[in-house]
Amino acid sequence: MSHFDTPDKKVHQGRNIKRFREMLGIKQEALAYELGDDWNQKKVSLLEQRETIETNILTQVAAILKVPVEAIENLDEDKAINIIASTFNDNAFNYGTITFHPIDKLVQLHEEKIALYERMLKEKDDMMARLEKLIEKK
Repeated sequence: MSHFDTPDKKVHQGRNIKRFREMLGIKQEALAYELGDDWNQKKVSLLEQRETIETNILTQVAAILKVPVEAIENLDEDKAINIIASTFNDNAFNYGTITFHPIDKLVQLHEEKIALYERMLKEKDDMMARLEKLIEKK
């Protein structure tokens, strides 16, 4: 049995969230914002330290990161690296039932990141307009 097949090795869901978030270039603050009012950077940091995460939170985070819940639940870095290394020449790799095509995925992720930044900029502009109106009233 290789070190990749260790049956007692638990997948660390919080660490997987962090990995996906970092790959997408999303800061903890942005993830907290997307999760809602009762979230902040510190709470996201604590979430990423947890080995197991409740299904409802996992589902929310997966939707925000636009990755399958199964990817967060099952990603084992050692196995993923082994799969990538053994199928690198195909320009795609299969992880369970999920097939990744690196170029297509990068383009999609880049577009999603741009959309997120545009949304955040619009919200900032809206907030500035509201503040300007408040200042004008005084």
